[in-house]
Amino acid sequence: MMNLDEEVRLWTTNAEREKTENLATLYSIIVSLEYLERAYVRDSVNGKEYAPACIKLLAQYKSLMKLVGNDIGGVEAFMTRFKMDHPAALHRLTIGVPATVEHSSEATDGGAEAGKWVAETTQSFITFMDALKLNLKAKDQLHPFLTDLMSGYSRFKGSGEWEGRGKILHWLITLNAMKASDEITEEQSRQMLFDIENAYNEFFRSLSSNKST
Repeated sequence: MMNLDEEVRLWTTNAEREKTENLATLYSIIVSLEYLERAYVRDSVNGKEYAPACIKLLAQYKSLMKLVGNDIGGVEAFMTRFKMDHPAALHRLTIGVPATVEHSSEATDGGAEAGKWVAETTQSFITFMDALKLNLKAKDQLHPFLTDLMSGYSRFKGSGEWEGRGKILHWLITLNAMKASDEITEEQSRQMLFDIENAYNEFFRSLSSNKST
């Protein structure tokens, strides 16, 4: 006969215990990220408070997925399994960068600070294109460079309307969905280089247009 006072154990081995705890941590990260995203949209937290908290949660998520990713079949499958209705968190995990990076447009039309951002973003473009030309294809080789590029690119006024933004975001989402050791195909590499080169040229055309107006 079942003893109703007896504690129900969710595991019988240390391995099962670790897996259960990891899944519980993943669940809490998703819930925390959902609350953070909604708080940011409502201005309950400002950008300076939001960004580091979001970066920390994304980093924890990426580390945890290395441990449980194969077992859960992806974060969407996990959320479906546990009936998690957290669209803001899912979007942020899919994009892989904070909303302050995704939507930022801080740069002014001139001045020393804007000049510094132009130089840094130009270098990010060149570094990423060089990586592709050197035939780097693994996610863990390309993702950091593209994240830096998106961070710099998104600072500029009007960048949300530039055609290149959608292309950069598309490839960022593509890389973010891959495992660290996964590689893009030769066809993807050529298309990525083509898209980034076009975004690079558009970037300078847009800056030149702003200066002349």
